[in-house]
Parts: sequence; C-alpha cells; structure tokens
Amino acid sequence: MPGHQYRFRDKLDRQFVCSLCQLTMRDPVQITSCGHRYCDSCLQAYLSVGVFKCPEDDLPLDYAKIYPDNEMASEIQSLQVRCSFYKDGCKWVNELKDLKAHLESCQYNLVACTECAAMVSRNHLKDHLHYDCTRRRSTCRFCGTELSGSKLELHLGQCQMEEVFCENKCGAEIQRRLLRHHMEKECPKRAIPCKYCQKEFVYETLQNHLHQCPRYPVSCPNRCDVGKVPREDMEKHTRTNCLGSTALCPFSSHGCKHKCPKFSMDKHLSDGMKDHLMLMCKYVQQQQKVIERLQAQVSELSLNTDGQLLWKIDRYSHKVASAKADTEVELCSPPFYTGRYGYKLQVSLFPNGNGSGEGSYLSVYVRVMCGEYDSLLKWPFTHPISFTLLDQSDDSPKRMHIKESFKPDPTWKNFQRPSKDVHTLGYGYPTFVSHAFLKTRPYIKNDVMFLRVKVDYTNASLGPKIIKTEE
Repeated sequence: MPGHQYRFRDKLDRQFVCSLCQLTMRDPVQITSCGHRYCDSCLQAYLSVGVFKCPEDDLPLDYAKIYPDNEMASEIQSLQVRCSFYKDGCKWVNELKDLKAHLESCQYNLVACTECAAMVSRNHLKDHLHYDCTRRRSTCRFCGTELSGSKLELHLGQCQMEEVFCENKCGAEIQRRLLRHHMEKECPKRAIPCKYCQKEFVYETLQNHLHQCPRYPVSCPNRCDVGKVPREDMEKHTRTNCLGSTALCPFSSHGCKHKCPKFSMDKHLSDGMKDHLMLMCKYVQQQQKVIERLQAQVSELSLNTDGQLLWKIDRYSHKVASAKADTEVELCSPPFYTGRYGYKLQVSLFPNGNGSGEGSYLSVYVRVMCGEYDSLLKWPFTHPISFTLLDQSDDSPKRMHIKESFKPDPTWKNFQRPSKDVHTLGYGYPTFVSHAFLKTRPYIKNDVMFLRVKVDYTNASLGPKIIKTEE
C-alpha cells in the first residue's frame, strides 16, 4: 500500500517523501547504488511492469542492491502526527508509532453498532443506540405501542393517537383519528356549500353570505300569500306576480287615475266599467281625428305637384253605359297642383257628353279648386292648359293623339280665386272628341282610356317662394 496519508504537525522534510506516491514513506527501502528511497510497495509496483531502472535517475537497478531502511523507518515513526479525526474535533498529537493505539480508543473513531452494524463515531454510539438505531426498541409516546426503530419512524407519521394540526389552518390540534371528522363537521374554516345557491364558502363566512345570497328566500314586502321568494326573484315577483303590490289601472294610459293592490283590481274594473267605456270612446274619437289628419297628409303627399295629370280611366265601357242611362254623369279626376305651393286643379269628364256635345261627344273640363296657399298666389289664373287624349297604338311613331289647349282670359270668372261654397263646371270642350272618332284609333284599349292634362308655366311663377327667416 502507498505511503502514510496522515496530517503531520510540522512540514515534512523532502527526504521522508516517496517520489512515486508523493506521501510519507511506509516501510521505506533504499537502493544502495544510488541512495534513493521509496515505499516498499510503491517500488515493487513500479518494477512489476518490467522496468529495472531507478525512477529518479534512470540508472540500472539490481534487486540485490535494494535493502529495507530501518533507520529511516524509525525516524518516520518518531514524527509528530495528528489524529485521523482531527477535523471532527480530536486534539490528539503524538508520534506516528502511537497513532494505531490511539485510534483504538479515540472517541471520534468509527465503530460498528453492536445492534445494526452501522458505522458510528464512538462518542455518538450511545445516542445512536437510543435514538437512531434501526433495531432499537422504543415505545410510541402517543399510543404506547413498543416498536423497533425503523418501524417506529413509520408509525409516528401514521399513529392515530398523535395530535396534528388541522389542515385547514384553523389552529386546532386534533388526534389524527379525529382529524377527518373535525375538518368535515367542526372546523370553522371548512369549505361548505350554501344550500340555496350551491356555491362553496368557508364556514365562518357563510352567515355573512346568507345576507347577500341571491337565492336566499325572503318574505314579500307586500305580505302576499305566495310565501318566501328567492332574493334575486323578488323584484320580478313584486312587479309581475305579487297580488299585494300596487298597480295602475289597465286604462291608466287612457286617463284612469286609479291605483290599488292587484288582488282588488278586478273589483275596480267591474265597478268602473262605465267610466272606462267613456274613456275608451273619447280615446277612439281622438284616434279617429289623428287617423283623418294622417290620411289627409298622405293624400296630400300622393298628389301630383308638377302641373301635369295623367288620368287613367278604366272600365270605360261600363261608365259610358252608365252615362247613357243617367244624364250628366260626371267623372272627376284626382286633384293636382301646378307646384308644391301652387294652384289646385281638377279635371272632369262626361263620357256621354255635356251641353252641346251631349249624346255623341266626349266632354272634358278643368276647374280651379280651393287650395291651401291661394292667399299667396296671383289671381286670376292665366296659365295655358292643354288636354291630350292618348293613342295607345303599339307602333309609337304612328300614334295620333288628340290635343286641345287654351289660355284663360283674365276676365273669365272660371279662373278667378275660387270660393269654397261654389261648385263650378270649369272651362273646357263639350265636343272634345266624338264617339265615332274614338273608334277609328285605339284610344280605348283593354277598356282603359288615358287623358293627359298639362299646365304650361314655363314663363311664369306658379307659386310663392318659401323663405325661412330667423326671429
């Protein structure tokens, strides 16, 4: 084995160190031919590979010249050395030759436990046998069971009589056998579901939650017969279902001011039937006026305001037959305007003629009607008017329309500002076109006739200019 690996007290002289293992020589031998010294085991190992030279100077080596150096061995054994366990605290320092005897009694040296064979320092052996030895016999301080050391360690983490802290961190110390019951039934910090909303809460905060729980049943403030209602449904209950809540009469929007609990509303409706009927009659009258006003506005919007009228007269044969059976049958066109704020005109047609054309002609007339803006217009009406009976032939270039036009004379009474109380025939043509001539061309097609009336206002203003002013 190589040299000594001990910690010497003083720094060693180079002569005591083996150059092969770099340690203090053990069983030193000397090569007499060169004087170099080595550990006996180190030199034998060096020479065993077949090299027969001195390790230091490479001079040839002869086994006969290698001798044990007893004098050097004695000097080495007299060197001052520290205990091998000096790092563990042993203070012993003496000659190397006394180290082996010291180690046999050194309190820091490792010895085998007599029970478990574990290597333990001699000064700790007693504690090991009492506390750590796996074969020691000990009694559990919680349940009194006697167990060996290794089994005791496992037992201490499972002993049902051992007191442990609650896992919910409530601070309580409970025997392990009672811990589950404590955590589920007694612990103030256990998780518990609210029986109304099913959300989990810490037990000690559950009471505070119940004051806000949306599903907690509360009594109706109107003391109705429904009983308790979940807190979040109370608003809907009092608004729609609660018979004790105050409600407006269903006819409140029509003028009834009565308020009462819902359970007495039927009695009010029965007692106030006559009053409610009067309110509804009044409301219907108001609605009728609104409808009439809207209808008038719609009719006004649908009126022609560009000074032209294209009048479609359908079922013409029936209307001619009716006119022949009854004298002076007059057909009136929808009113039309010369502009948005202009004159209001209407065309009338006699299918069987009128005046000099009665019985054999078609007569047409135009009259001025009362309009909303007459007070702003220039009177009398003096703009040229034309009547055109349209030819409905399929070949457009060959169509022959019948047209008559005139310009009102300012002295004609028919075109003075009209009066609401006077219905005039207007001005026109009693012999506009004969019945016979109507048959020469397709002026009547599919029992429909088209008459176009146009007011020529290219050189005149037909209505007032509306100018917005700010006051």
